[in-house]
This record gives sequence, C-alpha cells and structure tokens, in this order.
Amino acid sequence: MTDGYPVPATTVHKEQVIRRSRFVTSLASVSNSEAARVFVAEVRSRFPDAHHHCWAFVAGPPGATAQVGCSDDGEPAGTAGQPMLKVLLHSGVGEIAAVVTRYFGGTKLGRGGLVRAYAGGVQSALAVLETEVRIEYVGLDLVLGYPGFAQFQRTHAAFGATVENTEFSDQVKLRIAIPAHHRPDFVQWFSDLTHGQGKVREVKPN
Repeated sequence: MTDGYPVPATTVHKEQVIRRSRFVTSLASVSNSEAARVFVAEVRSRFPDAHHHCWAFVAGPPGATAQVGCSDDGEPAGTAGQPMLKVLLHSGVGEIAAVVTRYFGGTKLGRGGLVRAYAGGVQSALAVLETEVRIEYVGLDLVLGYPGFAQFQRTHAAFGATVENTEFSDQVKLRIAIPAHHRPDFVQWFSDLTHGQGKVREVKPN
C-alpha cells in the first residue's frame, strides 16, 4: 500500500465552449459531503447567472463510494452528474468535488453531447489539477511493560508513528498517531514485542 493518496492542492477553474454553450469546470478538495455542498454553493455564487451548476463529489480515498453524490441540476437525467462522478471515481484523486457550470448558447447538444461535454469538462480540468498527498492517520492507545519500552522507542518511528502522550506508572501508557496503512504491521510488531501482553485500543487521533 502507498503512503497516501493524491487530493487537490488548489481550486481549479477550466473553461470550454462547445457549440456556443460555455462550460466552466471547477474542482476543489473536500473532506466530507458537507464541504462538497458548501463548494457547490460557492460556485453558484461565483456564476449566479448560469443556467446549470451540475456537480459530483468523492469525499474519501480515490474510488471509494462511501461518501459520493451528484446532481444533473436541471439537465436531462443521467447526462451530467453521473458521467462527472464516473470520471472522478476513475481519476485516482480522492477528496474531490467537481462543479460544471453551463451557460446555454442556444444549441441543444443531445444526450450524448451533454454526457461528453460534462465528462470531458471534468477530464480537462483534472489534466491541469495540482495535487498533494493526503495521509490518513489513526490514533492508538498502547499499554506495555518497561522491558519492551526501550525497543519501542527505537523502532516506532519506522512505522511513521508519532508519540502524542506518555504516562509512567506500573506500566507505560502511550497515545500515538500512525498512518492508517501501517496499522496492521505495527499492531503485529507490537504484539510480538510484548509477547501478546501489550494492549492496543484505537481512538480518534488528536
């Protein structure tokens, strides 16, 4: 598994004119469905006189469908939102929302033409989108005895883990943040280190 996944680093606006209709595709990073809807509202306010603001979003890792949504916003059903969403799901980019704003130019494009226009708008904007890597972290509470603590201190950073809190009593209690993709290997290593006696509990990272 990789060390993360790409997400939009900036907001992009890319314009195309197809048979006198003006299409403006806007892309942005969104971490959840509410952020996606806020972005749609921002684009609507940016282009208040447009005829349509069709949108789609994938608010999670690339290709994940737990938090997705789309809308044709008055275009014929299935000609805008779904084609846009399909492009996003296959883009390899996560936490992304797309809004395609259309100013109708007087010439109807037909269903196939609309699908190509809306999907193509997203593809065109993706081609110029700058991305950055998002690493998903999980928090773990750990309890271990003193015999394994020195080895823990020497090795935990190899898993990308950072210690957020340490308490010393009859045992050592730690809270760490660790990249989610390293969690399985770390838990196995920690079990081996403590001979199965250590305790691990997942918590929300700080």
